[in-house]
Amino acid sequence: MERTRALDRVTEILDAVTSGPTPVPVRELWVYGDVALGLDPVERLDVYVTKDLLFGGDADREEEFRKSHGVKGVGKSVSAEWAEEYPEHLRANANGHAAPEKCLAAHLLEEDEPVHLEVCNASFEDNVTQRLKGAVARDAYEQILDPRGVCLYADGRRSEDALEKLRGGELVFPTLSESLEMLGLDEDEAEEAAAAVQDYRLSQSGATVRGDVV
Repeated sequence: MERTRALDRVTEILDAVTSGPTPVPVRELWVYGDVALGLDPVERLDVYVTKDLLFGGDADREEEFRKSHGVKGVGKSVSAEWAEEYPEHLRANANGHAAPEKCLAAHLLEEDEPVHLEVCNASFEDNVTQRLKGAVARDAYEQILDPRGVCLYADGRRSEDALEKLRGGELVFPTLSESLEMLGLDEDEAEEAAAAVQDYRLSQSGATVRGDVV
C-alpha cells in the first residue's frame, strides 16, 4: 500500500487500541520493517502488540457465550465486555477456546489488507532477542522478528512524536543484515537470515497474525 495509506492505517489501529475495549489489555504497540524504514510503497505493514493477561474478567459469563457463540473462555481469555460489543470479531482456536491473537486481528485488521500482526506477552525488544535465538537454533531464519521497530504506545501512553517522525521519514535504521550482525550473527549468516525473512514476508498475502508466548 502507499505509504500515506499505511500510516493512516497505523493511526487507525492505534486509535482502536487506545480508545475502546479490546479483547485483552494491550501494553505496547510497535510498527517495524518497511513502514519504520520510510519505504514507499510499503509491501506489508508489520504491527507488534504486547498483550497482558486478562485479570478481573467476567469468568461467570463463559457459559453464556459458549451457548450463544459456541466459544469457550470468554471472560477468562478474552473480555466479555469486548465480546458483547464486538461479537462478530470473536474467534476461537481449534479447540473452540477464545484465541486472543485471532480476536485482536479480527478487531484491528481488514481481511484483504497486506498487514501482519504479531501478538505476544513479551515486549518487542525482549521478543526480538528470543526469536533470534530460537530461529538460529532451529535453522528457521524466516521466524526472525525484524528488530527495526518504532514504539507508538506503551503502558497507557501514546507517542505522537514517534508517529510524526514516521510520517516525516525522520527515522534512520541500518539494513536488516546489519541489524542482525549487531545482535550477534556473523556477516554471512546475517545476510542469509535477512534474505529468508524477506522471502517469507513476500510469500504472505492478506491480513495475517502470529501469536507467540515467551
